Amino acid sequence: MAGLSGILLASLLILSCFAETSFGVVHFSSLKQTLTVTASPKPGQVLKAGDDKFTVTWGLNNSFPAGTDSAYKTIKLRLCYAPVSQVERAWRKTEEELSKDKTCQFNIVTKPYSASKQSFEWVVERDVPLGTYFVRAYAYNAANAEVAFGQTTDAGKTTNLFDIIAITGRHASLDIASVCFSAFSVVALIGFFWAEKRKGKSSK
Repeated sequence: MAGLSGILLASLLILSCFAETSFGVVHFSSLKQTLTVTASPKPGQVLKAGDDKFTVTWGLNNSFPAGTDSAYKTIKLRLCYAPVSQVERAWRKTEEELSKDKTCQFNIVTKPYSASKQSFEWVVERDVPLGTYFVRAYAYNAANAEVAFGQTTDAGKTTNLFDIIAITGRHASLDIASVCFSAFSVVALIGFFWAEKRKGKSSK
């Protein structure tokens, strides 16, 4: 009986390892930093969501030998939270397993991979919240699994950071609509009381 239990346990462990491999679980520490990434905002620069834009430039680090990027098929550029904007915010927490990582939640652009330098100008989306950020690029293979990365900051994510301020207040059209609705409500209320008053006089 003990022998059978041992065989079952070993089988489960093998299946677990196989499942992890099959479903492509990737850990950040397994990726090589083979990409160079730069962004136009200066350290400490403040950008406004929905209005401002910046340019990101990326490419293969030429210090790596030829063929390093042979498996690269796609590049995804993402906007990522700096550690200062992750404090006490579990929904932005950095995880070693990339499928669970919440550091980089905003997609900037996805493009086919090219070893030569490429650039993209991105308008900061309106839904980007207040925070301090950097940009990271991931290289994906044919199976759509991360195989390499590059970023605009250092390993500790403390340099070349920039800030984004969120949109505050309401859009002008919403304010106009609100005023119009309020005015209509007042007029309708006055009309209702006037009609009721006339109705009362008629009944008398």
